[in-house]
Amino acid sequence: MTSHKCVQQSHGLYIILIRNNNNIEINIYRKETSTDTVIHYNSNHPIEQKMAAFRYYISRLINLPLTQKGKGIEWNTIINIAKHNGFPVEKITKLKTQLIKRLHKNHTPPEKIKKWATFTYHSPAIRKITNIFKNTTVGIAFRSRN
Repeated sequence: MTSHKCVQQSHGLYIILIRNNNNIEINIYRKETSTDTVIHYNSNHPIEQKMAAFRYYISRLINLPLTQKGKGIEWNTIINIAKHNGFPVEKITKLKTQLIKRLHKNHTPPEKIKKWATFTYHSPAIRKITNIFKNTTVGIAFRSRN
C-alpha cells in the first residue's frame, strides 16, 4: 500500500512523505505555480545574496534523506533555476562540492563575531574595503541600493 502526504515547510516549499508498506520515503515537491526566480546573476547585489537561495536549495538536497531519484530530480531543478537566472552551472556545481566538503569536514568553529558593520553595496569594488575586516572579529553585512 502506498500513500502520500504533503507537509508544508517554510518558504512555501513542500516535502512529500511516501509510505510504502514498511518504509517512508521523502521527496521535495514544488507546486507547478511556484516560480524559479532568484536574484539574477548580473544584478548589482553582493554575491553572497545572489547565492543564498542556491545554498539553501543545495543544503536541503544534501541534508534531507531523499531517494536517489528524488536527489536527481531536485539537482536538475536547481540547475534549471540557475540557468534561467543567468548563473554559470559551474558556479552552482562548485557550491555543491563546497557544501558537501564542509558537511564532511570536522573543523573548529570560527572565532565568535563581536561587532557588525554594514556597507552599501555599490559595486564589487566595495570588497577592497571590506577585505580589511576579513581576519577580525568584525562581521560584514551588505545592503543594496535598490
